[in-house]
Amino acid sequence: MRASAETEGPEVSGSKELVLRKKKAMGTLTEQMKQLVERQRLGFVATVCADGTPNVSPKGTLRVLDDERLVFADLKSPGTVRNLRQNSSIEVNVVDQFIRKGFRFKGHAEVLDSGAEFERLVGFYATLGLSDAPKKIQTIIIITIEHARPLVSPAYDYGAEEDAMRAQWTSYYLGD
Repeated sequence: MRASAETEGPEVSGSKELVLRKKKAMGTLTEQMKQLVERQRLGFVATVCADGTPNVSPKGTLRVLDDERLVFADLKSPGTVRNLRQNSSIEVNVVDQFIRKGFRFKGHAEVLDSGAEFERLVGFYATLGLSDAPKKIQTIIIITIEHARPLVSPAYDYGAEEDAMRAQWTSYYLGD
């Protein structure tokens, strides 16, 4: 299940063809992807530190913004925000822990800390029940998806069925 088209052929800077190919390469979130993000609400965000090392941070405010973008509110993530200000590359993994399936979303992030869009999104989080959102939200991160790919446990390669996976991991996490 692939959510983005790969560009092919030589890229000619400034050409109309390049602009069209880049536009086609934008990620499109399927309904299945959107439902998973909204249901799970916890995404693991990977950024790149200034020294080139990876940084992974869980984000419990991850939401679908539209067909091509995800968003999360920075409540206490100075390292993630610092990394994104230096390098906008980002990957978010969202996985249903019970069936061991999910998606990885790669793209670029925009960091907002003021302005009309920032205020609108702070209001959005307030409507979702984030108490005192204007005081808690430091920045808003908007992720434009360039590639979306499935994440699937290798157990499925060996014949595992989804219902059996759900039963196994429900028992593991919640007990018998």
